[in-house]
Amino acid sequence: MSALPATSREIRLTARPEGGLIGPDHLTVVDTPVPTPAPGEVLVRNRFFAVHPALRTLVGGVEGAPFPALRPGDTLFGPAVGEVVATADGGPAPGTLVTHTLGWREHAAVPVAHLAPADPTLPDAAAHLAQGPVAYGALTRAAALREGDTVLVTGGAGAVGSMAGPIARLLGAGRVIGTTGSPWKAERMTADLGYDAVVPRGGDGSFTDRLAAAAPDGIDVLVDTVGGDQLAAALDLARDGARFALVGSLSGQLDPGTPGVTAPVTLDGFRAVLRRVTLRGYSPLDDGPALTAEWNTRFADWLARGLLAFPHTRIAGMHRAPAALTEVMSGRYVGAVLIEP
Repeated sequence: MSALPATSREIRLTARPEGGLIGPDHLTVVDTPVPTPAPGEVLVRNRFFAVHPALRTLVGGVEGAPFPALRPGDTLFGPAVGEVVATADGGPAPGTLVTHTLGWREHAAVPVAHLAPADPTLPDAAAHLAQGPVAYGALTRAAALREGDTVLVTGGAGAVGSMAGPIARLLGAGRVIGTTGSPWKAERMTADLGYDAVVPRGGDGSFTDRLAAAAPDGIDVLVDTVGGDQLAAALDLARDGARFALVGSLSGQLDPGTPGVTAPVTLDGFRAVLRRVTLRGYSPLDDGPALTAEWNTRFADWLARGLLAFPHTRIAGMHRAPAALTEVMSGRYVGAVLIEP
């Protein structure tokens, strides 16, 4: 193994936006000494880390989330996969591939308790950063997908949505519908991701009317990454006993007129009661390592048989990470976006 460099680069928040979305002007790439692992830690060289619009919420100062809010001077963080290069006392040996949440840096000192060995059945290190556990858990746990169900996925071209649509099909959905704000994404969703129909956010008439045309018999399952008006429209079309899994709130996170920490929506409570609709907020943290293990087994099998892909874009270079975050929030990509430091 080659000697460690003297310095490592990381991305830090320089200032919170006064108005609008977080952009490259609010972030900086800094050189810092490579951290020395303390007792109970290992030093990891990150191979990939994921770029998520949810960072806007953490920068906005959200309280009560599973992760702490980001303040000026803090290094960003998020899902990452990397290789152990040094250990203080025990823990995974150098060369071990692990997953953790200290992305946005080339090297990270990670407590052993906060990392997990990478699954050797997955063919590519990057596959560990697929948002499959969110989509799979939402469909199998929160919404309990049944054979023949009509499934709606809001934000169907995003990191979660690009996995949720194809997974719903593999799990037996009868019809899979997605939403998007981009015509070219709609084409990708039907051509490459297996969606039966895609409902654009813009266009003539109301969004609810366009959704009703795509789902004339209503919907049984919703995987909602957006919230807002799209969630309200889905409730209007819910069939009796419909199950809604709420996994994201992009309508609030990507609203430049708010801090990104709320996603208000007006729902028809009478309709929800009348049709006995279940709405459940869901995170894969709810089901822990058991869900991840189950997902990895099925993911590896589906990948090997060519039944499922991992839509993503790889961007090389730490210096490109700040701009990538802006591009993700502007909807430039289909699927996940990964940085190769």
